[in-house]
Amino acid sequence: MRNFLVGLLCFIFLVPLSAQELNCHVQVNSSLIQGTNKQVFTTLEKALNDWMNSRKWSNRVFAPNERIDCNFVFTVKAYANDYFTTELQIQSSRPVFNSSYVTTLFNFRDKNVNFNYVENQSLEVSDNQTENNLMAVMMFYGYVIQGEDADSYALMGGSPFYQRAEAIANAMQASTESGWKAFESDQNRYALINGILDPKLADMRTLSYDYNRLGLDMMADNSDNGRATIAQALPLLAKANANLPGNIVVTMFLDAKIDEIADIFSQGTAAERGNIYSLLMQVAPSLENRFSKIQKNG
Repeated sequence: MRNFLVGLLCFIFLVPLSAQELNCHVQVNSSLIQGTNKQVFTTLEKALNDWMNSRKWSNRVFAPNERIDCNFVFTVKAYANDYFTTELQIQSSRPVFNSSYVTTLFNFRDKNVNFNYVENQSLEVSDNQTENNLMAVMMFYGYVIQGEDADSYALMGGSPFYQRAEAIANAMQASTESGWKAFESDQNRYALINGILDPKLADMRTLSYDYNRLGLDMMADNSDNGRATIAQALPLLAKANANLPGNIVVTMFLDAKIDEIADIFSQGTAAERGNIYSLLMQVAPSLENRFSKIQKNG
């Protein structure tokens, strides 16, 4: 397991096992586009895969099997004159200690990712660029993914990565492309990074650490203790939702974890099942069909 507990905030360059942090799979789905040469979509897909997997994001040292697994799926809704109108689904995961189980950390749909791309153009950019919307989006989510991963191993460990994502969002405020501005939506990139860093929602970052590191990672050794730890942590979800009802960070956590929570507590004690079911009904009643088996097994 990566030792995030020591030196995470110190980006000290060591002899690299691997300079890259991400094991990223990018897919460009052009099935909705008819009557055009599909080669540009294939070229873009390969270019993004190469760029994401070869980029050095920090000075952390990763062995090849420690790289963060993530997926980017672009669904192209329109394409004309080198301009892409797409939706983007992003997901990342990490292994659970001493098991073959993999848990989802981040699952987010960005409904407005639009950009210009000329086939075979260079994708080399810097963090503070504001001209290339595609690469700003890729860098933004690359840092968010690493923040989510780091938070799951060390309490508030993802801060350096979230701060870099925030800097990109701030730099993109002058962009004419959507997704970066507060007034556009409460579910866009601006809302996402501001929610993650909002002190009123800091409990969600504590929850990530308690749930993943202190709960899931302990379940291979003692499933009852691991489940009890998660049960003790989940009230932070209700607290964050009460602080800012319907906020994007709670929604994001539930998108990633709700089915897993249902699986975990379908095997819990009667008291655990009742408490967690009531908590989820309070926070996300619209998702009851996804966690109802907690009660049914009671």
